[in-house]
Amino acid sequence: MKKEQFTIILFFFVQNIIHNLGHPVTPAFVSGMGIEDYWFGIFFAAMSLGLMIAGPIWGTLGDRGKKKLYIMIGLAMYSIGQFFFGYSNNQYWMVFFRFFSGVGVVSAITLLTSQMIEVTSKEKRAKYLAITAATTTLGASIGYFLGGFISGNPTLVELFGITNFREIFLIQAIANVGYILLIFFVFKEVEGIDKAPKKTSVFSSFKFIRNIDYRLVLFLIALTSITIGTINLNKFIDVYFKDLGYDPGDLGDFKMVAGVLSVLAGLILVPLFAKIRKQIGLMMGIQVLSAIIVYFTFHASNFILIIYTIYMIYIILLAVFTPLEQNYISLHAKEGEYGQVMGIRQSFVSIGMVIGPLLGGFLYDINPLVMFDSAAIAFLLGFLILVLISILYRKDNKTSQNTNV
Repeated sequence: MKKEQFTIILFFFVQNIIHNLGHPVTPAFVSGMGIEDYWFGIFFAAMSLGLMIAGPIWGTLGDRGKKKLYIMIGLAMYSIGQFFFGYSNNQYWMVFFRFFSGVGVVSAITLLTSQMIEVTSKEKRAKYLAITAATTTLGASIGYFLGGFISGNPTLVELFGITNFREIFLIQAIANVGYILLIFFVFKEVEGIDKAPKKTSVFSSFKFIRNIDYRLVLFLIALTSITIGTINLNKFIDVYFKDLGYDPGDLGDFKMVAGVLSVLAGLILVPLFAKIRKQIGLMMGIQVLSAIIVYFTFHASNFILIIYTIYMIYIILLAVFTPLEQNYISLHAKEGEYGQVMGIRQSFVSIGMVIGPLLGGFLYDINPLVMFDSAAIAFLLGFLILVLISILYRKDNKTSQNTNV
């Protein structure tokens, strides 16, 4: 592993510890303010909207150079947004600051991913994207665990003066400033990569999509549907734990176990699956199995047993799927355009992250099982689009063969 790859993996690890500190306490924090549960989905959707809009813009800026500067600016915006989310005392301002946080944090998500692609050969790209995804999940799990532990440990509650969970967001904002300093001293720009023309508009990524292979556009649409299911499971399981009577510490423990399992899956399974030629077929199978597991998990009688056993198979599948889809998308990008392509990917993912929580909040309010069933349906819809892409590839291959005859 090169030094450049190691530092990017380190950045993602640290970033996800810090950026997930507030997640286990957010449902209880919102509830303690007397705000209805459906606002939980609105807050997350607001942040996702910021990700969707700003991802391609940061990506285009990063392709010009000065990635470090843009990452630091975005992270500074995230610190400001998270602080005011915890201390604004008004749900409407909280929505705005979550959006502001999303606009900022997507700079690091997009530009660090494009940096990893730039410093890694095509042959090893899936492997290192898998390690990055696994490390990201582990960092997020540790963040969940620490957020729940800090908020529930009497000694730490007294030490940090935690009264109603808002102080967790202050801790998060300060820790993120420390992360900005780490970026400043450690991050190195990639040399020898042809950058996009200087006069390219920052909005060029939105036009750039017209030049993308139509099958990749379909794949991105499938990714949006899959993201709807993934994000609703990830976020509303937090609320579900609370509604079943579990505290933030229990949620943090679950996320920690899931994170460790994701790391093992990413390190062991992804390099093996990356060698399979028919990646679309593999991703199709992952979506079908995910839908079955999710439906079974939330209709089973012993939730806590199933969530730590059968549901963990879904966690493994997700850990395998993410680097595979990132690698598939990266193969459609040219040097100097990785930021734009990954920014577009982030926009399609973020569309799912906007639609998912808004729809999920409405469905969860009707019945939690309806919401979780809708996640399974989203996976199946993604599967059907992947089937269509597979058919189109076969059709185009036959046409090409007939033309060459």
